[in-house]
Amino acid sequence: MRIRSLQNSSRKRNQHHDVDQVLTSYLRQTKEPPWTSYFVKYNDVINDQRGMSHFNWPVGSSNYHVLRTGCFPYIKYHCTKRIEEDLTMDDKFFKAIKIINLGIPCLLYGIAATLLIKHLEIVNTPRGNVTIYFLLPEDKSSVT
Repeated sequence: MRIRSLQNSSRKRNQHHDVDQVLTSYLRQTKEPPWTSYFVKYNDVINDQRGMSHFNWPVGSSNYHVLRTGCFPYIKYHCTKRIEEDLTMDDKFFKAIKIINLGIPCLLYGIAATLLIKHLEIVNTPRGNVTIYFLLPEDKSSVT
């Protein structure tokens, strides 16, 4: 019985993409834009960045400050190209806010997003394609 459970878990994992692969692939695919803000469905990825709220993410010749939150049924990413900084205190601050408010605003944001999303794009990752979602189409040439 335990082996069957592990096999099913392994199969499910192979059908999903690591969320960090999606993030890196999208930033590369869009030629390291100055910023981006998107949603990815929890069901489409393996959440290998669990517990990370505000962090540096190097891609190619750029570094991004990534603000990330779970807003079921999505994970929301806001990425801004910036020099690397120590974001430890920021990360702790954002985690504390989520705990204090019991995640309720994040859940409401996710529910609202299901109604407000107007645009989607396909991200090509080494393990296949993943759909990401936007409230509005982004102008890839915008500076800030």
